[in-house]
This record gives sequence, C-alpha cells and structure tokens, in this order.
Amino acid sequence: MAISRPGTTAVIALTALAPASWGTTYAVTTEFLPPDRPLFTALIRALPAGLLLLALTRVLPRGVWWAKAAVLGALNIGAFFPLLFVAAYRLPGGMAAVVGSAGPLFVVGLSALLLGQRPAPRTLLTGLVAAFGVSLVVLKGAGALDPVGVLAAVASTGSMAAGTVLTKRWGRPEGVGPLALTGWQLTAGGLLIAPVALLAEGAPPALDAPAVGGYLYLALANTAVGYWLWFRGIGRLTATQAAFLGPLSPLTAAVVGWAALGQALTPVQMAGMGLAFAATLAGQFTGGPRRSFRIPEKNGRKDSMDLTVAALRR
Repeated sequence: MAISRPGTTAVIALTALAPASWGTTYAVTTEFLPPDRPLFTALIRALPAGLLLLALTRVLPRGVWWAKAAVLGALNIGAFFPLLFVAAYRLPGGMAAVVGSAGPLFVVGLSALLLGQRPAPRTLLTGLVAAFGVSLVVLKGAGALDPVGVLAAVASTGSMAAGTVLTKRWGRPEGVGPLALTGWQLTAGGLLIAPVALLAEGAPPALDAPAVGGYLYLALANTAVGYWLWFRGIGRLTATQAAFLGPLSPLTAAVVGWAALGQALTPVQMAGMGLAFAATLAGQFTGGPRRSFRIPEKNGRKDSMDLTVAALRR
C-alpha cells in the first residue's frame, strides 16, 4: 500500500493543507471581498502569487518548458479558475462541488491513458463514495440545471484532472524546485485570466481595507503557499492519492461555515462528511499502482513532480 512508505504520512498531511486552505475561499469571498467579481478574484489569487514566487526563485523556464509551463498553467489555473467560478454561479446549491468531487475518477481514467496505471475496482468504488459523501454535505435543494453551468463544472474538473496527470507525467526540469514550478504555473494561468477578467468584468473594483486583507490572504496563504504545498506533495504521491485529497476542500468549507458563519449542519450532512472523509483516507491506500511513477534519478538526484487541483468557490 502506497501510504506505508517512510515519510508518506507526513507528506499526505502537508499536502492536505492545500485543499483544506482552499475550502476557506468561500467564507473569505462572501465576508470580505466585493460581490460578483469572480474573475477578478481568480486573477488576484493567481498572478501576484506567481510573480512573487518568480521573484523569490529567480528561475525561468528553458527550452520546451516554456510550452509545458504554459500548458500546465492553463489547465491548473487559467482555465480551471474561470470555469469553476462559472459553474459555482450558474448551478444550484453545491452541484458544482459535487461534480468537482468526482475529480478522483477523472484522474483515475486519465492515469490509465497517460501513465499506464490500471485502476483497481476498489479505487473506483472509493471515488464514488467520496462524491456521494460530498453530495450529502453540499446539496441543499433541487433546481433546474443550467446546461452551461453543468458543462463548465465538468470542464473544470477535467481541466484539473488533466493538469494533475500531465504534471505527474512531465515531472520538472533538473535543478528546478517545486517553488519555481509553482511560480511558472500561477504566472502563466494569471496572464491567461487577465484579459478575460478585463473583458468580462471591466476595470478592477474599489477596495476597502477588509477586501485588501482578503485578497492578501487569498494570494499569499491560500494560493502561493497552498499551491506550493500541493505541487510539492504531488511529486511524492501518486496522482490518485493527491486527487483523493480534493474532497477536503468542500468539507473544510462546511466546517468553516458552521464554526465561523453560524451555518447549521444537519445529521445528513454530518453523515456525508464522515463518508467523504473516510473515502479520502481510503484513497491514500487504494491510489497507489503496483509500480511507482516517481521521476527516475538524473545525475545522482531524484526529480519528483507536482500538479494542481484547486478549490471550489464555496
């Protein structure tokens, strides 16, 4: 079982902090940020964090990695964030979160195609249980499903899954750490979001002190640190193990809503949280293939890899 490797439990725990931090996005957005500016919020989360990491690492892509960083940045950030926000605004209740919680199943399918990892039936069952548990937590009522919202939710989940698997497949250049790779992707994704945000939402809104504080939190802790932990962890875990940490995001959002915003949790929601959390833990055992797909040694050192999955605006 993959989780039995020395140090893997610590890696899982640190990597889990990323989706847990993304679960705080909804509370920060609703309590501190200007309303109805999802693309501007996505831009502020990505681009300043990416530029900061570039300034800290002072490492730029070389050769083919300019193209690879652009592709990963588009999948993990540039396409994922806007599609996610479109889905969150157009779908009722937490339907977008339910579609997003199916991410492990997307990753399992793409891993079979691109990484040669044949999924075990237990892994597929665990993914279904995770999605069902999340649905019990976030779905609050029926409603007509907007086709555009459904397509956006599916596309955002597919974008996240593809970014996860490609990041695992490509690894990272020799001598480049997770911090630099994170900076490349956040910058590329932010630059992709910038013109879309300007065209769709116009000029940036006026910001008061709480909004500035909220955006600083999202850019620094929620994104720069969160994605660095995520990319660092994915280099040491299987793609499926990482994907099964994704449900921690809606679960954290539910806990924060209960603890900080006074939102009630019903017995059904509590049961769903238990199911989703159990599936997340089980995914750390079912996610590992028979062989490890860590990057082989080059020149006496190991190149491990990263990827990305982002959180829903809850």
